[in-house]
Amino acid sequence: MRSSSLLTAVAAAACMLPLASAFAKDEALAKAIASEHRSPNFVERDAARKPQAVLEFIGVKPNQTVVEIAPGGGYWTEILGPYLHDKGTYYTAITPRAASERAATAADTWQKKLDSDKARYGKVKIGDFGGGKFEPAPAGSADVVVTFRNVHNWMGQGTAEQAFASFYKALKPGGILGVEEHRASNDQPQDPKAASGYVREDYTIALAEKAGFKLLASSPLLNNPKDTKDYPKGVWTLPPTLALGDQDRAKYTAIGESDNFLLKFQKPQ
Repeated sequence: MRSSSLLTAVAAAACMLPLASAFAKDEALAKAIASEHRSPNFVERDAARKPQAVLEFIGVKPNQTVVEIAPGGGYWTEILGPYLHDKGTYYTAITPRAASERAATAADTWQKKLDSDKARYGKVKIGDFGGGKFEPAPAGSADVVVTFRNVHNWMGQGTAEQAFASFYKALKPGGILGVEEHRASNDQPQDPKAASGYVREDYTIALAEKAGFKLLASSPLLNNPKDTKDYPKGVWTLPPTLALGDQDRAKYTAIGESDNFLLKFQKPQ
């Protein structure tokens, strides 16, 4: 895919970042992040994941319809569920139960998490994403779609183009797509399957643009220059997975979580 022109676009878009600092801190979001209901292991990751700054960069507001793609264990759900509970609408898009036994087990686990605290998660909706079905939310219903560290998975499955097309379909005209992913080195060709877990920034931009999106901005919030991206178990060598166990644990812990890019796109009006 294209590289030089896209990277130039990223650099130009990054120039817009100082404007974001002019906005006042979202106190409702800060309250959700500081809530004692959050899992301790997730709270420990806040220094690396920077939830307040990331969501403010994307532009999430408490009265919006927000769709989170592939929420995993629920790091962002524990923040967005309470934040959007009163005034907004929140979809978590997961692989539908019918896709496989594994998907059914995962769907049951996810539903149990939502059911565990109905005061905070009782209004969370579930959309379909995966197993051949890409309907994360009703067409044209979402103000914002967010996805965190998932692009490599779709590349491995051969569904990345379908994924971005589904985001475009779910969003309203003018809606926003926020994408975080492990950043691959620009001096290496992109593995189309992203087996290491790393994806080139320009490759991701091209995927989004092919779906119809326009790049608005890129943020350096999640940059980690210590990440050399050449590990025996790929990105999973680093925290929080630490796939090598105790082998060189101190070394990889000192590097910290991966170098990630954060991109903000818009569906044209």
